[in-house]
Amino acid sequence: MSLHRRRFISQAAAVAGAFGAFPSLLRAQDAWPQRPIRVISPYGAGGSNDISARILCEALSKRLHQQFVVENKPGAGTRLANEYVARAAPDGYTWLYAAAPFATVEPMYGKVSYDPVRDFKAVTLAVVAPVFLIVNASTPFKSVADLVAFGRSKPEGLTFATPGSGSGPHLTAELFFKEAKVKGLNVHFRGDATAYTELLAGRVDATLTAMSTALPHVQAGKLRVLAVASEERSPVYPSVPTFREQGFTNIVGYGWFGFMAPAATPAAVVDRMSREVNSVLKEPAIRARLIELGSQPQGGTPAEFASFISQETRKWGEVIKAAGVKPE
Repeated sequence: MSLHRRRFISQAAAVAGAFGAFPSLLRAQDAWPQRPIRVISPYGAGGSNDISARILCEALSKRLHQQFVVENKPGAGTRLANEYVARAAPDGYTWLYAAAPFATVEPMYGKVSYDPVRDFKAVTLAVVAPVFLIVNASTPFKSVADLVAFGRSKPEGLTFATPGSGSGPHLTAELFFKEAKVKGLNVHFRGDATAYTELLAGRVDATLTAMSTALPHVQAGKLRVLAVASEERSPVYPSVPTFREQGFTNIVGYGWFGFMAPAATPAAVVDRMSREVNSVLKEPAIRARLIELGSQPQGGTPAEFASFISQETRKWGEVIKAAGVKPE
């Protein structure tokens, strides 16, 4: 057989294989889902990750006529849930509702038991939770500049309450100290509620964290919000200016949650899941509920979410290294 004929047959076989695979991809997409789907939350019940996951899963259940069940697997700074999904069958019936620490696992802990890049496929960024700078309302601080001036006047600088080492609020606080050129100490507590207890008691100067837990205290006039660490004002609390508006252009940080799948999950199923999540995030009632909880609906393609995670890993990896952040 001539070389030309062998090449022709090989090319024809490749084309036939591609066309043969195409119907199977369509069948995989059209057939899914045929049984209940598990969505793994890396935190315990009742937190913002868990609540937003349940809101979205309830809507997905109605759209796809299959039950989406949220399973909580908290622990090890989200690594427990991440590893569980990395090892799950890649059949479209187990998904991770990933949280922001997903992007900082390797900068914080070094090598872990799974690969955050190779073991997962990004699906859709669901929500971001903007981080707000909050002080006790009894203090004279009315702006970021006021707080920075106070910190610079003290040899020990500022004390911030944060909900745990390596959390989004903690790293955003470290970024704040760096960009504002002020000394600072992060005091870590187990969750937002305890951090606010210390702030209300006047034992720390400020906190940088999500609004949902603080809002009752803000509405009662006990806490004051000075800034939001996002690119633009947040619909969660639109009257509060950004750090950028107050002259601190690089202070941007937030928590985020999004859907991810085991790496070998069929692309057709991942794309279908992405489209369905995006559709849910556009529903006015869903958007209103998420904003009320302190979360901003996002959406987007798998490629956009993968790029976002890469940028977050690079950005916070530099902050972790510069500040010498160590896991607890």
